[in-house]
Amino acid sequence: MIARRSLFAAALAAGAAVPLSAAGAARAAASAGAARAAASAGGPGTAGLLGGTSPAAPVNGAGPATPGRLTLPGPTGPYRIGVADLHLVDRSRPDPNAGPGRPRELMVSVWYPAGRDGRRYPVAEWMPPEAWRELLTAIDLAADVAPPWTAARRGAPVRRTRDRLPVIVYSHGNDSCRAESTIVVQELTSHGYVVVTVDHTYDGVSEFPDGRVTLPTAESFTPWDSAADVLFVLDRLADIAAGRNPDAGHRPLPAGLGAALDLGRLGMFGWSKGATSTALVMNVDRRVRAGLSFDGPMQSQPPVAGTDRPFMLMTAENGRDAEPSVAEFWAMLRGWRLNVQATGAAHGSYNDGQWLVPQLARIVGLSGEELAEWVGTLDPGRAVRIQRAYPLAFFDLHLRRRGHLLSGPSAAFPEVRFLP
Repeated sequence: MIARRSLFAAALAAGAAVPLSAAGAARAAASAGAARAAASAGGPGTAGLLGGTSPAAPVNGAGPATPGRLTLPGPTGPYRIGVADLHLVDRSRPDPNAGPGRPRELMVSVWYPAGRDGRRYPVAEWMPPEAWRELLTAIDLAADVAPPWTAARRGAPVRRTRDRLPVIVYSHGNDSCRAESTIVVQELTSHGYVVVTVDHTYDGVSEFPDGRVTLPTAESFTPWDSAADVLFVLDRLADIAAGRNPDAGHRPLPAGLGAALDLGRLGMFGWSKGATSTALVMNVDRRVRAGLSFDGPMQSQPPVAGTDRPFMLMTAENGRDAEPSVAEFWAMLRGWRLNVQATGAAHGSYNDGQWLVPQLARIVGLSGEELAEWVGTLDPGRAVRIQRAYPLAFFDLHLRRRGHLLSGPSAAFPEVRFLP
């Protein structure tokens, strides 16, 4: 089991870390400077953290400006975004964490390009309110702050198009939630992908339609367990594409959703343990044509095997030089492969933590050292640009056969190194 906590818990747990060395103090000072620079540019620095919208938010804004609420940057693509939540029940799989005889239950969000009439539908929050409150309580956060608005409209009809849309599935990290990479999810969706995010129940915080909130209480939840969840979700997506509704409560699906799914162009990505489950799913199911790892450690039993399909590593703390399992996985890749790494990136730099934790730092009073332990020295605004560009380029290349960003280093992204 990967001993990496959720993005919020990790930020607060940094206060219990060993004292920083002189190098760590230098990182902290650099991080504080980056935060001040981000603030002056409109990013999540040490001022102006609550309310308003983020920079570079086009037609897909980041929701209404609200005092006392965290913010997200809006995506850059041309399409509006819709989202729908599904409650799925796997009756073939008992869940001992839920009690004797109880089946495995999952919450899933489906993000999709929405039609122009979507504006009359409600804006979706980053996380359901009760689950958000439970998360803050679990980490002893004494702050009355609301989750960010997203750019999505809940239940809006799917944008009409002659062609079906490629589909990407997301698996979250240890003790986290399916919302943790919303910035990347929205970016992909705004450029014409359907993205499906999965809550791994009892390995994260999740809220069900009846109001139940489940917490990360599983004593042992492995990447193989996450992979089993995703394999079940892939089958339910096939149901939707065939015109069936797999939602346990038979809540209506967004108009046009089934007809929009192209499951012949299916990708997957994940952060940390979710990245490991991405590799495992590709090991056992050829439906997934391309996989992307956000700093996954690739630790599992049975171990991860290689694949002949495209796979990209975006590494930070779990680089090939630091984590033997990642080096072993890299050596087993038999198809297209690429390893990029952003200078100054920390483990959470490829998810929403890089943007949200600096905002939380001001609210809860994190020191510069504590903040640096989580976000490293990578400027939050630059991290968002990297999060937007490189996953999109990867899936565009392998699911749409277009794009050139991955052919080599780019002057637009001087922080990103291509590792041999």
